[in-house]
Amino acid sequence: MTEIRLQLSVRDLTHEDLPSCGWAGDALHVRQLADQIRRAEAGEIDYLAVCTPVGLPVAVGGIDYTVRPGAGTLWQLGVHPALRSCGIGTLLIRSAEQWIAARGLTRAELGVEEDNPRARALYERLGYQAFGREPDSWDVVAEDGSVRRYETMCALMCKDLA
Repeated sequence: MTEIRLQLSVRDLTHEDLPSCGWAGDALHVRQLADQIRRAEAGEIDYLAVCTPVGLPVAVGGIDYTVRPGAGTLWQLGVHPALRSCGIGTLLIRSAEQWIAARGLTRAELGVEEDNPRARALYERLGYQAFGREPDSWDVVAEDGSVRRYETMCALMCKDLA
């Protein structure tokens, strides 16, 4: 078996990255990433990109500081499908936790869809514990090109960073 090692870096997602983020979601989601970058520029959130040595994002995720006082809420975490189970999601989450701590906050939170046991298992391995559940929803592009509202139930999880 051939082993390939790739040096990855974590930085802010930029507008220049968006053409390379089609793997992260449908066209609507990628357009919405531009709004998230503007929120990051305003200091409300951080939106991270895990990048290859040539700067291409292979994982992205946001940290929202406006959801709950004293916590950074991780959301929209995604790893390029061809690179899942390679430790990149772990790097993204640990980096997000460092960014949260750098803001002087001691708690990281996230919501995971209840029908996504693989993601939940990752979060549990990284020390997150469930503390509740709540509905969530967002817009998606349907097969016919129309925009519809996707609704789901999420388990809420948190981790003490102190």
